[in-house]
Amino acid sequence: MPADRDTDPRLLRAFVAVAEELHFTRAAARLFVAQQALSRDIRRLEEQWGTRLFVRSTRQVTLTAEGERLLAPARRALEAQRDLAAAVRGAGAGARPLVVDVSAPVTTARLILDAAREAAPGVEFVARFHSGLAGAVAEMTRGQLDVSFGRFAGLDAGVRAGLDHRLVRYERTAVLLPADDPLARLAEIPLDRLAGRELYAGAGNPETTEWTDYAERLFAGRGIAVAPPFPRIDGEEEFVRLVRARGWWVLASEQFTGVPGMVLRPLTDPVPLSPVSVVWPRALRHPGLAALLDTAAALAAAGNWLHHPPGAWLPEPDRRFVPPGEAGRDTPPGG
Repeated sequence: MPADRDTDPRLLRAFVAVAEELHFTRAAARLFVAQQALSRDIRRLEEQWGTRLFVRSTRQVTLTAEGERLLAPARRALEAQRDLAAAVRGAGAGARPLVVDVSAPVTTARLILDAAREAAPGVEFVARFHSGLAGAVAEMTRGQLDVSFGRFAGLDAGVRAGLDHRLVRYERTAVLLPADDPLARLAEIPLDRLAGRELYAGAGNPETTEWTDYAERLFAGRGIAVAPPFPRIDGEEEFVRLVRARGWWVLASEQFTGVPGMVLRPLTDPVPLSPVSVVWPRALRHPGLAALLDTAAALAAAGNWLHHPPGAWLPEPDRRFVPPGEAGRDTPPGG
């Protein structure tokens, strides 16, 4: 095996992703690349290292003995690369802006970012607007984004392994519906009143998979369907146009942008909760991150953001990330 050739970190990420997923399609989705490109990277790495890493059949993918031997060193190499990037960023942390995804102008993330800017005027925060946490995390892996917000439990386990998070809020889940619909007259809409309907929940958008997963778990057994996959929608203006043109009802958070001619109504019976975490790469070191976390904790305490009403609903995977102090206090039932 050649030992004197540098290996592109992208190829290492491809190898580790396939080794952990043992499935090329899932690994490609995790890395936000085409499956053909991923297969090319694996072939290139095998040629460079002079050994076969995987055995592929129509039914399964398995590691070869060499692949198993090289997995741990590959993980360590990627971890070392993340540490190096963090050290380089940290060396100039006083001057380097912290790039923060707030998803949209009206969100919990935006509230936290605005407060952090006031609390830490010496830190430069740059806001970005992504439609979902899955897409934001892909930007993190490329070093183009530092912090995002969203449903951490909705990410693949392999993706979560390289991240840290802190749960800061349970938002109530709501539905965006036409203002002239009879249900719009209600202050809250019981979930069973949505039976037989389709709601848009980002299906088809690879950047919002954690939200589509949330919707599928919430709707299961209730006769509510997720609207069929639709191409990714870029920009708030285009989203508003499509929602109005297609007559969509939209599953949303209580913190959601307004749409002319539509109203936002929280759901009830049970009250579904959408967990919001601050999410960042595990190796990130930056004073702006500390300011964001401190500000989020202060706002959560002042606004009772981690409160959940009796009988509230929370997806089963998210129950593992309930803060220790909340675990024994009427933990919401899972679904």
